[in-house]
Amino acid sequence: MKIAAVQVSVLRVALDSPYTAAGRAVDANWHVMAEVTTTDGVHGFGYIVALREMFVRAVASATHELGRLVVGMNVLEAEAAWQRMVKAGDWVGPGGLLNYAICPIDIAIWDAAGKSLGQPVSQLLGGFRDRLPAYASDGFWYSLSLEELGASACKAYAQGFRAMKLRVGNEKHPAGEVARVQAVRDAVGPDVSIMVDATETWTLDKAMRTGRALVENGISWLEDPIVHTDNHGMGRITAALDTLVATGEHLYDIDAYRRLLDARGCGIALIDLGRIGGVTPWRHVASLAHGFGAMVGGHVLPEIHIHLLTAVPNAHIVEYVPRSAGLLKAMPAMDGPDMVVPPGAGFGLELDRDAVKRFTVTN
Repeated sequence: MKIAAVQVSVLRVALDSPYTAAGRAVDANWHVMAEVTTTDGVHGFGYIVALREMFVRAVASATHELGRLVVGMNVLEAEAAWQRMVKAGDWVGPGGLLNYAICPIDIAIWDAAGKSLGQPVSQLLGGFRDRLPAYASDGFWYSLSLEELGASACKAYAQGFRAMKLRVGNEKHPAGEVARVQAVRDAVGPDVSIMVDATETWTLDKAMRTGRALVENGISWLEDPIVHTDNHGMGRITAALDTLVATGEHLYDIDAYRRLLDARGCGIALIDLGRIGGVTPWRHVASLAHGFGAMVGGHVLPEIHIHLLTAVPNAHIVEYVPRSAGLLKAMPAMDGPDMVVPPGAGFGLELDRDAVKRFTVTN
């Protein structure tokens, strides 16, 4: 069960409906994918997703170099492989591009490990449950009008979602943000959990004022209200507002999460697989958060996060934003408002090889 080869590719999946996120136009989902093959013929794959082309090829080049380091290693020893890659790249780390470059290989190793043992990754990580509620996160962008927000909410409701997250932060006054929440509430009724993501756009003062107004209007989750480096400010917001406060997706190492949690800066620590460097360190952050009495959530990649989140006791909900669906034969199944762990080994996912060939960038 040794790693025989690592192949790296860049893919561009064009969007049918471009949108604006965090003030930037998005017309495609870029992927850096690693495919691991073992000496027993087992194949595993993993990837990261980016909304912009810049630096994607640089990450892929680094992933290619790192892949050489794990050839010959036991595919069941993901921790050892991760540590070897981190040590080799320490002059450009910790964190940053190095973590993004490691992540596809780390995910692919876990996928191949699960397939080698005939077990889903969720079981390898602990197997706490087999499903978790998911929230609709796609199609609720800044650029949508109130009418378009309502239409997106109705679509998500019809798909079975009973939690939805819209982006806020572009309005000058709290009333404008409240109007966006109310547009969703009017569209789907009282039995839906409405979550908001301010994408770090507010000052602390504005976060307090707008956060209170949104809480009064029934939000269940406030994400990234201020810049993620202000742990003290996040602690004040978390203490002041009677709602779940989530942040963390911009953090790159476990010590950054320790500082955030020491400041009581969130009720939910969000962990981005690319920024943290894959499944291997993701586990450590989830355990740290559990020790602080905090819940955890993922950031995008629901097809991977369903395994991680169902394996730990302090997971809250899965973010459903299917940026890689075009590369897969199927996404994990939904059962009403819940996402279910796929039944197959590894991550239970299968690449659509025709799509992969079509979307692969060759220059």
